[in-house]
Amino acid sequence: MAPTRIPPVTAGIAAAVAVVLAAACWVFFPPETAGRALAGRPDVDLPLPWPAEGQSSAEVQNLGSLGSRGERGPVPIASVTKVMTAYVVLKDHPLGPDEAGPEITVDEQAEAESASAEESSAPVRAGRRFSERDLLALMLVPSGNNVARLLARWDAGSQDAFVAKMNREAAALGMTSTTYTGASGVEDSTTSTASDQLRLAREVMRNPVIRAIVATPSLRIDGVPGAVVNTNTLLGRDGVIGLKTGSSTAAGGALMWAARAGNGALILGVVLHQSPGGTPAAGLRAALDTSEKLIAAIQRELPAATR
Repeated sequence: MAPTRIPPVTAGIAAAVAVVLAAACWVFFPPETAGRALAGRPDVDLPLPWPAEGQSSAEVQNLGSLGSRGERGPVPIASVTKVMTAYVVLKDHPLGPDEAGPEITVDEQAEAESASAEESSAPVRAGRRFSERDLLALMLVPSGNNVARLLARWDAGSQDAFVAKMNREAAALGMTSTTYTGASGVEDSTTSTASDQLRLAREVMRNPVIRAIVATPSLRIDGVPGAVVNTNTLLGRDGVIGLKTGSSTAAGGALMWAARAGNGALILGVVLHQSPGGTPAAGLRAALDTSEKLIAAIQRELPAATR
């Protein structure tokens, strides 16, 4: 049988369609160059001082994306993990805005881990009872790893069972590049992207309990000596109202943040993998510094861009 011949006109149309489709794919799915993804097209295009390393993403709720920059592959996120831990605990054990919730007894493991010099912890004693809300505060404000794992055991019976819940919630939120392997973030194998964590920030800021806790610069909790101080030192500057820091040698510094614009609009952003490989303290300083510059620029540029 003779091969079927495509008429010249049909072939020309097919070629033109292929060119148009290829151009559309380039716009909506930009290519990567030397391992770094080119920036996607933002809904609101502002001249912003994006961090020169790592990855970052930001948006204005009810307005749209401000864009993303940097590498798109998953990286360690350290204690930013605790945002998902709080989200899962409150989904399983919801609290009203003014509710303290059930009392939870501190176990011996949480007390033993409170003396660790290797990770951030909260000073809790075995047998002491704290409300669910107070334990969420001890996890999110001073970033108590031992409290994150205590909450995981209380909620699911074991940390492994709780981690399975974390990953199910991440999948439900469309966080396709995220893997949780612990409740605290101390494991370098817990990885995510700035765009995935921005999805989570959008979701948790709908919860009044999380909003209130992460906006607290410091607090006092019965049974814990002294003031509990927030690791997010940007609170109260440039409209910042939360969210959560993270730092480790592998992760560098990380910050999920929320701020109010001058008109009251909610601005959300995530900065990951700042100065990795050094000390956690240096990485955290880098994440706070780059985020502060980014937030200040958004506050400055947004009014003119949205008039």
